[in-house]
Amino acid sequence: MQQHSLKVSPPEAGQRLDLVILAFAKARDLGFSRTFIQKLILNGKVALAGLSIKPNYKVKAGDEFLITLEDEKADYPQAEDIALDIVYQDQDIAVINKPAGLVVHPAPGNYEHTLASALLYHFKKLSDINPQRPGIVHRLDKDTSGLLVVARNNSAHLDLARQFAEHTIKRKYVAIVKGKMEFDEQVIELPIGRHPYKRKNMSVGFGKNTKYAKTYYRTLKRTDEFSLLELEPFTGRTHQLRVHLAFLGHPILGDNKYGKNNQFSRLALHAKEIGFIHPRTKKFMEFTSPAPRVFIEFIK
Repeated sequence: MQQHSLKVSPPEAGQRLDLVILAFAKARDLGFSRTFIQKLILNGKVALAGLSIKPNYKVKAGDEFLITLEDEKADYPQAEDIALDIVYQDQDIAVINKPAGLVVHPAPGNYEHTLASALLYHFKKLSDINPQRPGIVHRLDKDTSGLLVVARNNSAHLDLARQFAEHTIKRKYVAIVKGKMEFDEQVIELPIGRHPYKRKNMSVGFGKNTKYAKTYYRTLKRTDEFSLLELEPFTGRTHQLRVHLAFLGHPILGDNKYGKNNQFSRLALHAKEIGFIHPRTKKFMEFTSPAPRVFIEFIK
């Protein structure tokens, strides 16, 4: 069982309880969704002096809530025999070609059948800096396919995490987007933050809670209906590529969260290239993954 204590500050007074907990969880990277929080409240897992409360309860300054998570074991991935496309491995790292539809690590609503569980089965020993995310240094969205580097020990994890923080890791994606791109290439520099109303979404914004985000794109092919792009993120904000392209009016095909009327059999986003300095040898390594067949067939 896990418990979290939340004390309402004066600026939060008058807000809905579920939104206050959502902000609390986001600041601590707990991975709670608003729906998950509402279920916790309705199931009596959020206590306030024995009172019966609802998600729309308006909090008061000084209110102290105790949030209880009963299913502690589910937070930690268990080894599962899930097939993996292992591109490279040595004693320190592994490079995986993740399929679309596979969640990277456990989170509310997705505790089983994750990449983390598959990694535990195949490699046994992984970095445990974060035991809930063994080996996981960075993430790809569930519906994004492509290359992801994994740490097999804590030393490698810390070294790779530093490279990500310093934005020195080379990453390239390929995407099919709706409509005809106007420019052959462009740098998008637009800050990204949590959507003000759709709390599961991110959006371009200029408020105090947004973060700088930068994406480069190059148009590889364009038609009146779609464009094929190569994308290079210089920062790593949540849903960055999807949000930036949707803001330009060219959402990625198959993106049900940020686009509409852009049907595709899956999210048309693939991490095709990753390059980094090996934590032990200090040599630059680079890996590539061809675009999925469904992309090629669509373009043809």
